[in-house]
Amino acid sequence: MPSFDIVNELNAQEIDNAVNNTLKEISTRYDFRGLHTEVSFTKKTGRIDLLAAENMKLKAVREMLTRNFIKRGLDPKVLEYDAEEGTTSGAIKQSATIREGIDRDTAKKIVKEIKATKLKVQPAIMDNQVRVTGKKIDDLQEVITLLKSKDFTVPLQFVNMK
Repeated sequence: MPSFDIVNELNAQEIDNAVNNTLKEISTRYDFRGLHTEVSFTKKTGRIDLLAAENMKLKAVREMLTRNFIKRGLDPKVLEYDAEEGTTSGAIKQSATIREGIDRDTAKKIVKEIKATKLKVQPAIMDNQVRVTGKKIDDLQEVITLLKSKDFTVPLQFVNMK
């Protein structure tokens, strides 16, 4: 029976490239000259740490990071920002956690949307992904089209079409 998986996977190298492009852009911008600004990506923990001299600069760094994510083909919805914190040196820091995989609540919403179509397909939640099986590939393609039109909290990729 034909099937496909709905996942939320990210390429760590592309994230690293987006962070490096942001750092390059910061180094060339005139309004950041002489100010201590940092952007660092930790692959193991999946966190991006931002540090800027003031609130406006931090906001500008977040916008640059979002723009570079889009340029690299990554969806900025995967970034979940923590609260801003002050440092002892008077700067402001903020961390962004990269959400990978589909959480249980979102997976349930996806299954509910698929079942509401009344198509002859079977969605199943498997760890951090959703597998959809059906007898006809056309039904599976309809499901993909439907899910692309909906807005979930995480970006979805459709892989392993068999």
